[in-house]
Amino acid sequence: MEKFNGIYVGLDVHKATIAVALVRGLRSQVQYFGEIANTPAEIKKLVKRLSPQGEVMNFCYEAGGCGYEVYYQLKKLGQACEVVAPSLIPRKAGTRIKTDRRDAMMLAKLHSSGDLTAVWVPDKEQEAMRDLSRAREDMMQMQTKARQRLGAFLLRHGKVYEGKSRWTQAHWRWMETITFETAMQQIVLQEYIEAAKDLERRVLGLEGQIRLAMAGWNLEPVVKALMALRGVSMITAVATIAELGDLTRFDTPKELMAYLGLVPSEHSSGGSKRQGGITKTGNGHVRRMLVESAWNYRFAPRKTRDIQKRAEQTSEQVQAIAWEGQKRLCARYQKLINAGKIKQQVTTAVARELTGFIWAIACEVSGKAHASKATQ
Repeated sequence: MEKFNGIYVGLDVHKATIAVALVRGLRSQVQYFGEIANTPAEIKKLVKRLSPQGEVMNFCYEAGGCGYEVYYQLKKLGQACEVVAPSLIPRKAGTRIKTDRRDAMMLAKLHSSGDLTAVWVPDKEQEAMRDLSRAREDMMQMQTKARQRLGAFLLRHGKVYEGKSRWTQAHWRWMETITFETAMQQIVLQEYIEAAKDLERRVLGLEGQIRLAMAGWNLEPVVKALMALRGVSMITAVATIAELGDLTRFDTPKELMAYLGLVPSEHSSGGSKRQGGITKTGNGHVRRMLVESAWNYRFAPRKTRDIQKRAEQTSEQVQAIAWEGQKRLCARYQKLINAGKIKQQVTTAVARELTGFIWAIACEVSGKAHASKATQ
């Protein structure tokens, strides 16, 4: 890279176009450059026009539906670029006009003054793992919806399964025995069954692909270490690391908890202090999975065969952290329940503390010394 030339460029990125504005040096006026097509060729032309000598400029744009492709292209061209958090952009309350031009000029001005907050950008391999994990989550949601529709159809016609568990082999065999008076309803039943089974196959297929992709992944040791925790399966561990990447970039577990939106919101003024529900900021995928994992701590501490089998693949230090976490979180759950707290609130509180142990294990695997802060 050449020396930074003091140009800050704000990009308002859309599917087809990019509005461009720039500031040349601190305390300079914002200049609107114009609008270009959102293509690699046009972005390359833009860089050459703004910096004919090949000096490094500092680009920024908001995180959104267009992903990180512009970021990757600019990095490949040797430019500095930041993807900023939209929710943390300072905005004037009285502003009622919003255009692409104004947005680009605002980004350039705030970027030059250092008032923007950058988000973490995954590399290509990290993004691929995240896409695979999210695809499996999407298929799970579609599978749940298909099963609900099938169950609702059977209930409307008085077909109720009396077995212990649904969606098992016994349940599927029971559905094969169901008959309707009309051929039309029989066709409807079969189509619902086929849709549910097809999605079940897709989910299992994606889980198999996740196992294959995890082998040889540079973050595989962290994934295997997290599986020593109670309630953290292979899918949960992969999704957490695929979404968050290197957890050691957070200096304390509280930073990770806040990043996931698991800390209480607060509105205090003067002598009054008011705290509300969790902020729900940051990555909702991981937050939802951790809350689901936290339900496992409603039972007494216990090393089951599955947990012990997963734990044996990790170091003694990781096993000690996982066991300490299980004892603490199970006790925490019972204490809050006995205090009369709502189960959902209790599970959220346990998920927040579980985040601390996840951070501690990641630090232990990476060799960082501040893993002991997890329980502080």
